[in-house]
Amino acid sequence: MAETAVCCSFCGKDKADVDRLIAGPAVFICSDCVGLCEQILSEDPTRSFPPLDDKTVEELLADIARLHVSRGQVEAAVQERVLHLRSRSVTWARIGEALGMSRQSAWERFSGEE
Repeated sequence: MAETAVCCSFCGKDKADVDRLIAGPAVFICSDCVGLCEQILSEDPTRSFPPLDDKTVEELLADIARLHVSRGQVEAAVQERVLHLRSRSVTWARIGEALGMSRQSAWERFSGEE
């Protein structure tokens, strides 16, 4: 079975591309993003992300691949929590409200694996 890629849930960098990757409940944050958070919290001027126009096609393709993996990790975490909530008899209406969607939309999106 293929190993699941692990990457920063914020910037999408692969674990091989960062110094450290800290795991949380179904999310990961790299040392680069932690440093950026420290800057923001200390009210130091923050560096901005480079403009997309300055990136090569190869860099943009690598970016979307990393972001796609990160999105999959978040989707899996949401699915897991929805199923757990349903096992506790939480209604589709409450789940939908928490996700900013209708009861029907929540049921259609998440009920397949119940």
